Amino acid sequence: MLIDSVGEQGAMLLQMPRPGLAKRPATYEDLLKVPDHFVAEILEGELYATPRPAMPHAVAASALGSELGGPFQQGRGGPGGWWILDEPEIHLGSDVIVPDLAGWRRSRVPQVPAVAAMTIPPDWVCEILSPSTEALDRVPKLNAYARERVAHVWFLNPRSQTLEVLRLEEARWTVVATHDGDASVTVEPFDAVPLDLYRLWGRDAPAP
Repeated sequence: MLIDSVGEQGAMLLQMPRPGLAKRPATYEDLLKVPDHFVAEILEGELYATPRPAMPHAVAASALGSELGGPFQQGRGGPGGWWILDEPEIHLGSDVIVPDLAGWRRSRVPQVPAVAAMTIPPDWVCEILSPSTEALDRVPKLNAYARERVAHVWFLNPRSQTLEVLRLEEARWTVVATHDGDASVTVEPFDAVPLDLYRLWGRDAPAP
C-alpha cells in the first residue's frame, strides 16, 4: 500500500495497490479485500483506505448526528422529514463513498431500503475534515456530489472549529456561509432549528 499523507495523531490516507501489471480501475472486489479497520472508498477509479478517525473527529460526528437526528429525523423539537445516517456506504456511479454523515429527505426516500449500500444520492452530506483526508473530501468527493446533484455539503473542521456550508447552484458549488467558535447558528438545509457549535467541539455551553 502507498501512504499518500500522514496527518496528526497518526491518521493516514492510503492508496491501496491492485494486482496486475496493467493499471485498471478499482472494483468493489478490490474494496472488499481492504482490512475491516479501514474505511475503504473508490473515487475516480482509485481505491483509498482511511483508518478510524481521532477522537475530536469522532466527537464532532457523534454530536452533529445527535443534534440533527432529534429534530430532523425523529421530529422532536423540529420538523422531521429526514433520514440522517452515520457513515453510510453510498454507490454513486462507479464511485463508492462513505461520508461521515449523510441525509435524505423522506419526500424522496420514504423508507430506508434494506440494502448494504445506498444507491440514491443524498440531499445533504457532511465531511469532517482531517489533515490527511481534506484533499480527498474537497476534490474527488465534492466532484462526485456535484455530478449526482447533492444539494448541500458541509465541511466540519474540529481543528479550526469551523463549519463551511456549500450549496449546489447550476452544477457549481457556492459557499453560502462559514461559521466558527461557540455560536448558535441556523444552517441550511437544517435552518428550522438552531445548531450550537460548541457541542460539536466537545464543550459545555459558554458562560452567559
